[in-house]
Amino acid sequence: MRRVFLIPLLALAACDHSARDPAPLTPAQSAALAPTDLRLARLYATSCKACHTVLDSQAPLTGDRTAWDGRWAAGEDALLTAAIQGKQGMPAGGQCFECTPEDLRSLIRFMAGREGQS
Repeated sequence: MRRVFLIPLLALAACDHSARDPAPLTPAQSAALAPTDLRLARLYATSCKACHTVLDSQAPLTGDRTAWDGRWAAGEDALLTAAIQGKQGMPAGGQCFECTPEDLRSLIRFMAGREGQS
């Protein structure tokens, strides 16, 4: 009888594993994304999108959880600080001169694939 239950459990484990390991996004898939909030969508299009949809920029692609999850693990405050101060090739504020810290926090959530989370 134990063998009967083993096969369904193995099938469930395989399904659960694929849910934990998302595939990386392509630049085209990343470029097709936009924040749902219209103001944030405008800010994103005029500042973040130029780098966060291009692999050669070395910025994590928008929506690519495989690229963002490690950064997200450092904490949202650390990501916000990096966005405000600049980091590596990213200029301070991501060159979003209109962005408030809350705008940057929302844009980070969107790009990290966590839009709507607080």
